[in-house]
Amino acid sequence: MTHKFIKTKKIGKILIVTMNRPEVHNAMHPPMHAEMEKVWNDYSTNPDLWVAILTGAGSKAFSAGNDLKYAASNKNTSMCKTGFAGLSSRFDLQKPIIAAVNGFAMGGGLETALACDLIIASENASFALPEVKVGFLAAAGGIQRLTRQIGRSAAVEMLLTGRHIDASEALSLGLAFKIVKQDQLIEAALEVANRITLVSPSAVKATKKVLNSMDNDINLKSSLSYSRDVVDELRNTEDFKEGVNAFVEKRNPIWKNK
Repeated sequence: MTHKFIKTKKIGKILIVTMNRPEVHNAMHPPMHAEMEKVWNDYSTNPDLWVAILTGAGSKAFSAGNDLKYAASNKNTSMCKTGFAGLSSRFDLQKPIIAAVNGFAMGGGLETALACDLIIASENASFALPEVKVGFLAAAGGIQRLTRQIGRSAAVEMLLTGRHIDASEALSLGLAFKIVKQDQLIEAALEVANRITLVSPSAVKATKKVLNSMDNDINLKSSLSYSRDVVDELRNTEDFKEGVNAFVEKRNPIWKNK
């Protein structure tokens, strides 16, 4: 199947998915979410594919997250059932996904990486949840998953300031488990993926089932649902409108606290 906003490649039992909008730093919009949802649906049911790698096209970005310019154009901004990138609200996938983060992973880009099972970062990778800087919040699992991944204190500092961290800090915090040179990133991800294909796929599925159940145990589903309710409230504030407009107009926002 031909896709417009992503590319796919199969290498043996491994699926490589590349977010392919480099002209906007692989920012995601509803048509791209829909394509990714379909790819992950197919991946989940294909018995010949055991491991997936997700990366971004180009050398600058894994993904800039939500395409705010698209959202500001008043086009359809509805989200697919499985959430951001077809992953953030998907809790039943029994196969692993490795995020190969090339360049920056911002906002929904980081939330997408967090929804994967492992993160390998290139040396030039950087990470942030800067939504608060544009009057928003990390509503696609960033608040919950980052807190779980690196601990509450470190996560809260990033969430409330929108601060960027580099690959070295991501490694030290446990966000990424490995750093490699950028030209070795896919090779490194394939090496890990190949090691996974050498073990029992049934055991991997069983492990993923338990990991998925842990998401239920910490009420991740209900917390994400509550996040969407909070987003609906936030959308009605003047600060939300100002944040989006300031971003599109490339100026500093003027917050009104209402």
